[in-house]
Amino acid sequence: MKVAINTGGGDAPGLNAAIRAATLAALKRGWEVLGIKNGYGSIYTDEPFIKLDARAVQGITLQGGTILGTANRGNPFEMPCKKDDGSWGTKDVSDHLVQTFEEHGIDALIAIGGDGSMNIASRLIKKGINIVGVPKTIDNDIYGCDITLGFDTAIDIATEAIDRITTTAESHQRLMVVEVMGRYAGWIALYAGIASSADVVLIPEIPFSYESIVEKIKERESRGRHYTMIVVAEGAKEQDGELVTKGKAVGQEVQLGGIAERVADELSERTGKESRSVVLGHLQRGGSPSTYDRLISLRFGAAAVRCIQERDFNKLVVLQDNKLKRIPITSIANKMKSVSLDSDTVQTARDIGICLGD
Repeated sequence: MKVAINTGGGDAPGLNAAIRAATLAALKRGWEVLGIKNGYGSIYTDEPFIKLDARAVQGITLQGGTILGTANRGNPFEMPCKKDDGSWGTKDVSDHLVQTFEEHGIDALIAIGGDGSMNIASRLIKKGINIVGVPKTIDNDIYGCDITLGFDTAIDIATEAIDRITTTAESHQRLMVVEVMGRYAGWIALYAGIASSADVVLIPEIPFSYESIVEKIKERESRGRHYTMIVVAEGAKEQDGELVTKGKAVGQEVQLGGIAERVADELSERTGKESRSVVLGHLQRGGSPSTYDRLISLRFGAAAVRCIQERDFNKLVVLQDNKLKRIPITSIANKMKSVSLDSDTVQTARDIGICLGD
């Protein structure tokens, strides 16, 4: 058996642990393991694969990032290319990918990625490639999976950052608005916001009003609390408002960002209080994975190999009720797991007095 592994989309803590587990589990079965560098990028070069052996994955469990590299502009169905007129567009190079797999005798691909990677995987499956998926994203928004690798570390980092910013907010009696990642889902903002005792948490699932936030600020002022901590997901938006974005590059998803600055400016104008905005950005995706992320990443990687051994292809290995299960990749394509508004986590936020902006 010859297996290829790739990591696509944004990096996340735990990717290397998943690569290591999948590699060692495959080698134990006498298989050959190859890595695809930079998403699917190296497929279109003279050296499409690198060999993964025990030495290549030694000691990488604790390392952040991915030894294979990754890319969020590597969709083989929409690969960026320069046109004859000098402008940029996209082209479908998926047939070349399939041909390369066939020429090198690749029996299966372990695709480690988020929703975008699984959408690509679902299309490659239709072209005859055997795929087993591993759910990776700090956003925790993969449909059918309770927890994705990278999420636990991201909320740990976000929580610690908010804790630190809270002390300066209190010292200066300011409004502090902290923007966290998450794309169109509010998992990071909600979990880190509750854990850090934020006063306001704004998530994409609940469009907010400035009136609601101002009311919360005034209520705190009346109790002698002259600062307010506000956590906002990058995909949050005002009621009847639009997403705040930075634009879109060819072959890439739209870039979200800037909502924290907008919220801080608007609240400062409405309340007369000094405000500051902080964007945590890629801090949430870097560094060593937490113990939990290391463990589930290793579990995911080893489970993917067992899936291939049983020839149970085209499945995504997921964690449901702390048990590893398999679901069809095609069943989750173009779906997203949003925060459930009737969940006990949302209710907990409301019960302890956190304003959710509605």
